[in-house]
Amino acid sequence: QLQLVESGGGLVEPGGSLRLSCAASGFTLAYYTIGWFRQAPGKEREGVSCINSSGGDTNYADSVKGRFTISRDNAKNTVYLQMNSLQPEDTAVYYCTASRGYYSCSGYVPTENDYWGQGTQVTVSS
Repeated sequence: QLQLVESGGGLVEPGGSLRLSCAASGFTLAYYTIGWFRQAPGKEREGVSCINSSGGDTNYADSVKGRFTISRDNAKNTVYLQMNSLQPEDTAVYYCTASRGYYSCSGYVPTENDYWGQGTQVTVSS
């Protein structure tokens, strides 16, 4: 079965850290550009970060720059999102996506035809 599976979400206090993982099964993640998106209750989905297949290009939403770091371990078929200095406004369901055909993260917009994970809940609260 071809799928992406996110893990690592949970409840954390403001200022805390979490590391999300996005693991692929049934296909090789190394050939794909990976995105992290999030959706909070009552809000539209927003892009958080992206990393291209080589790992040489990344980008971040302004709201997470300097706090979040995306990385990939192609040997483990996994992409990570290290989230530090978490704030209540980071509370959301986080999804990862996998797409082919993007040399860089510039203009990266996954479609319904790409791979999407089921999401992992991140809650930042005291």
